[in-house]
Amino acid sequence: MPSRTRSSRKRKRSGAAGFFLTMFVIALVVVGFGAWMVLTPYGPSSVRLIRIAPGSSTMRIGRQLERAGIIRSRYAFDLLRIAQRGRLQAGEYRFDHPAPATEVYARIARGDVYTVALTVPEGANIFDIATRAQEEGLCSRRAFLDAAVSQTGLISDLDPQAKSLEGYLFPDTYKFSPPASPVEMVQTMVRRFRGVARRMGMKGDLHRVVTLASLVERETAVPTERPLVASVFTNRLAKNMPLMSDPAVIYGLELEGRWRGTIYKSDLNQDTAYNDYLHAGLPPGPIANPGAPALEAALHPAQTDYLYFVAADDNPQGHSVFSSTLDEQTKNVAAYRKALKRAGGR
Repeated sequence: MPSRTRSSRKRKRSGAAGFFLTMFVIALVVVGFGAWMVLTPYGPSSVRLIRIAPGSSTMRIGRQLERAGIIRSRYAFDLLRIAQRGRLQAGEYRFDHPAPATEVYARIARGDVYTVALTVPEGANIFDIATRAQEEGLCSRRAFLDAAVSQTGLISDLDPQAKSLEGYLFPDTYKFSPPASPVEMVQTMVRRFRGVARRMGMKGDLHRVVTLASLVERETAVPTERPLVASVFTNRLAKNMPLMSDPAVIYGLELEGRWRGTIYKSDLNQDTAYNDYLHAGLPPGPIANPGAPALEAALHPAQTDYLYFVAADDNPQGHSVFSSTLDEQTKNVAAYRKALKRAGGR
């Protein structure tokens, strides 16, 4: 009897040990399989864009990623949420190489959304920006122009008479996630303008300052000449002389859809509100979006007696020569035309 009891006990201990060993092996296999599912790179070798809608659950996101071939298993992705307790963020994400599920999860948890850079150069107008936005795939040209016209409430405290956001879409490089909301885009640009204006201490009649700065911006690409160009316009305004700025004429034609890409002599006779050959004073509003140097020049023009300027050579975006009398201007214009003729221009 004693020997049978000991034998039975040995079999029980052996059976229990076998059971626990089996469970341990199974656990190792499960953990190993889970680690393989989560840590082994998987995904596309070419670009795929995935848009995660606001309010999507982790299971829904997991299904979406699995169907798109970004992760192996939606269930492994959900386990990551349980383990990391992260909060996943909506937006558009760009995947272009195989990656572990942990990397995919981490990107969505930190909101590493796909963005496109939109550069607004100094002196770009709303038409230029709208074209760039469409070329970058952010929104349609028409949608951006509609937002630039409809959202004047954004600057009602700065420029109550503004007919559009022209002049207040500050030149900079912005990052937006396509497709972007045109309203959010112009809000971002106006917010940037406000920050710059606040740092510069801009006060008083901002409509006048920004309009003058936009003319300065479009008339010269040479930084040191901006205060001088601003002084010419300021002096002419003081004498009630027409500003005679071609960029203003061009802008008026653009607004009416009549700009032909090159300014002709006949365009100077087109009676638009922006034709400052025919109308004295500043145009009704900005003709472009000036950068900080042009705004600074409009705020603090150089102290000169200049009333005229013209390009110094055949490059209209090069240096200019300035003069105080019509006789000097006539000579400078003649020299400019000779330079154009030598260069093969008209």
